[in-house]
Parts: sequence; C-alpha cells; structure tokens
Amino acid sequence: MKILFVHQNMPGQYRELVQWLAARGGNELVFLTQRNPAPRIPGVKSVVYKPHHKPAENAYGLSKTWEEAAGAGFGAAMAIRQLDREEGFRPDLVVGHTGWGELLFIKDVLPDVPVLGFFEYFYLNRGGPVGFDPEDPPSEHSPFLLRARNTVPFSSIEEVDLGHVPTAWQRDTFPARFHEKFYTCHDGIRTDRLRADPGISLGLGRLERPLTRDDEVFTYLARNLEHTRGFHIFMRALPKILRERPRARVIVLGGNSVSYGRKSKHPGGLRAEMEAEVGAEVDWSRTHFLGQVPYPKFCEIVQLSRCHIYLTMPFVLSWSLLEAMSMQATVVASDVAPVREAIAHGETGLLVDFFDPGALADQVIDVLANPGAYAHLGPAARAHVVEKYDFLTRCLPEHIRQMNGLVPAARRIPLPG
Repeated sequence: MKILFVHQNMPGQYRELVQWLAARGGNELVFLTQRNPAPRIPGVKSVVYKPHHKPAENAYGLSKTWEEAAGAGFGAAMAIRQLDREEGFRPDLVVGHTGWGELLFIKDVLPDVPVLGFFEYFYLNRGGPVGFDPEDPPSEHSPFLLRARNTVPFSSIEEVDLGHVPTAWQRDTFPARFHEKFYTCHDGIRTDRLRADPGISLGLGRLERPLTRDDEVFTYLARNLEHTRGFHIFMRALPKILRERPRARVIVLGGNSVSYGRKSKHPGGLRAEMEAEVGAEVDWSRTHFLGQVPYPKFCEIVQLSRCHIYLTMPFVLSWSLLEAMSMQATVVASDVAPVREAIAHGETGLLVDFFDPGALADQVIDVLANPGAYAHLGPAARAHVVEKYDFLTRCLPEHIRQMNGLVPAARRIPLPG
C-alpha cells in the first residue's frame, strides 16, 4: 500500500505504526512534516513542508487559530500536489493528524484518496482543563475563544473518511454527531519492550553510589512542568513526603516550558514559582531535577521508582502513564475521568483528589513505607496495559483493519499475527 502520513511533528502518534509498516516491507511510505530536520526512519521517505502563512502574534484572537490552521493546511496541500506532479507519488491512503489543519484541503488535491484522520481533542468550556482549577478561573471570553478553536475539528470532520481517537474520554469530548465517523483505539504501547527491571541501577552525578530498587526513590514526570499536569500540586506535597520519609529521594523529569494551558506569571516559569512558594520546606539534597531526558533514561528512572506520581487535569492521557504501568510501576495518580479509564483504584493503581496535596503526600508516604502492601499493583497494572493497550497484539491489528477497510482488497495489508 502507498501511504502518506501527515503530522507536523513527525512521527507523533504514528511512532510505532510507521516503524512497523516500514520494517514489514511491501509498502511505500511517505511522511509529510514541518519538523526540520525530519527524523530518519528506515524505509520511510520524509518530506518537510512550510506553512504557507502564519498569523501575527497580535492577530485577532477569534480567528487566529483558523488563520494558522489554514496556513498549515494550504502549505501541506501544495507539498502534496508537488509530490504528485514531480515525483509521481499518489497515495492509496492518507493517515494524518487533524489538530493543526494539515488535512483541511486534502480533498482538494487528492479528491479520490481515502483519509484517516486523528482527532485528539475538542476544546471544552466545561469538563476539560479550562475552569477546572479554582486558582485559574476562565475569563469571560473563554467560551468564545474555545468555540473559535473548534472550527478546525468541525472543518476536518468533513475532510476525512474515517476518524480515529485513542481513548473513550477523548472521543466523548467531541459532539455526538462526530462519533459515527470515529473508531476508538489507543496508538499502542510496546509492552514487549517496557518491562520491570529488578536489577536496575542508576548513577546521579552528586551521589557516591548508584541508586537501586532497594533505595526509596519516587518519581514525577511530565513533558513540561506545568499546571495542566499538576506540577504545582506535586510541589505542595513534596515537603511532607520528604519530611516523613527521611531516606527518600525524588527524581523529577520535565522541561520548564508549557505544552498545555496557562503560563506561570513568574519570570522563571512554574518551577521557579513553586520553589518560591515551598522551597524553604524542601530538602533539596534529596530532590533531583533532571529536565527532559532521552527515552531510554526515562525508562530506567521509572524502573527504579518505588512510587510513580502521575497528575493531570481532565485532559489527554499521557503515554508515559501507560508506559509506567507496563513497567509495573506503583502509580499514584489524580482521580479524574481520563485517568479512571486506565486505572482502577486499589487494583491497578491508586487515585487521589487532584486538589489535595496532603492526600497525595499521605498516599505516597504509605507506598514508600509499606511497599509490600502495594506489591500487587504493578503486575496488575502491566497485565491491564497488555490486555487493553499493547501495540502488537491489541492496537496494531485494529489500526490495520480500519486502514484496510478504506482501500480496495488488492491494496490491503495482511493482518499481523
């Protein structure tokens, strides 16, 4: 099959799928992206495109998202037309992310080619991160801005033949009339590669010896240390945890930018804001901020952890949570709807009120103090992820079935297994 993948940040949610297709052979794969230089994936031709237009920083707020999406969509469409005219590449199927407008004009350049679009999130005035935290009340203009942002998914649903959403919670953020075009299946977790490692050891620069599973290590991570992923709640819980567990160490992963939600007003970002708020109570000699680390290092840190903290407002579920569960982490997570889809309290993890740093601290302290009482959670978490989210046995076959359903029989990919 000839497949055109489209994602501004290659490979995005297609990381496992595109590598599997390339390794299998027998397909012609082209990946259109804004990422420059594009990652090199054996068997995949990457094509970098530029948006045709970008809005000014002070562009009108109610049309800015559409203006940016239209510029990306037109740039992508022109690149696709050039691929067809100059290189003779006309795909049997387009698979792409709809969120940034890259598929808005896809049918104008490939009118007869089926399109499978990834729908990540529909902006909610209620039920999502907006208005969830009393510390960050929405402005009176928020409903208008959110509705304006949703012009992109409203337009994109008309351009795709089939939509894909990874979780039921994400599906249900979209209006019901979208659902008849959706199938729900996670991108997939490589549970065959992500396992516990009882023998793991990890050196940190300022320590005399490597840390092992015998050490009392707990962890928190997010792509960026931000409100949406509960960094402020974690920091407010941290002093009590370190005070009650004098031998414990915490490893924190994440950048100091913002992926989702509001920015801190502090010039040093949210980390500096929280250090100013609680820093005098934190034992910094046992607190290790490592920033953003390579993926293998992330895995080692989770494998080392006796208790892994995952916090989020009601928002898109992080891959890192399911990856940690696959590695048999004992997870303490926020009790919000997207997390409850993955974790059953007391069975595959532990849930606490997002807004209660005291309850978070107490639960983490108990896990650190009594690991045997929670030893069943990690294996149960892994079993759940293997059953529901495993890439090779659960998600890949479903994605291939859905892709095959859009193309003639002669072009279809044999089902794995």
